[in-house]
Amino acid sequence: MSKIPAELRYSKDHEWVRLEGGRAIVGITDYAQDSLGEIVYVELPSVGDTFEAEEEIANIESVKAASAIYNPLAGTVAAVNEALDGSPELVNQDCYANHLYELTDFETSAFAELLDAPAYQAWLDAQKS
Repeated sequence: MSKIPAELRYSKDHEWVRLEGGRAIVGITDYAQDSLGEIVYVELPSVGDTFEAEEEIANIESVKAASAIYNPLAGTVAAVNEALDGSPELVNQDCYANHLYELTDFETSAFAELLDAPAYQAWLDAQKS
């Protein structure tokens, strides 16, 4: 069973979002990192670039596969988690403590439209059946 923290919001593409000090902190869910397996490389976006919602923003490579990361909220990349540069396995160790990037200039209403924890769990359950 995947960990799904109640305080976060989720996309159907398995990204999580947390609001913190006017920024949207974005990472991948426990389900996503578990499905990928051992992560060996993370390609992050460039600071200052602007992305639309559901636009490909990053890539994660594991020993099993490469996977595109889709931006859950339209916004501007304000920061990336540089620790992942030399240590991509941090995402496997704790995907909620090791985010991918941070956004500014996003719509708070778009954040509210993301799935809450019970809705994300229900969506995961529906995918398995």
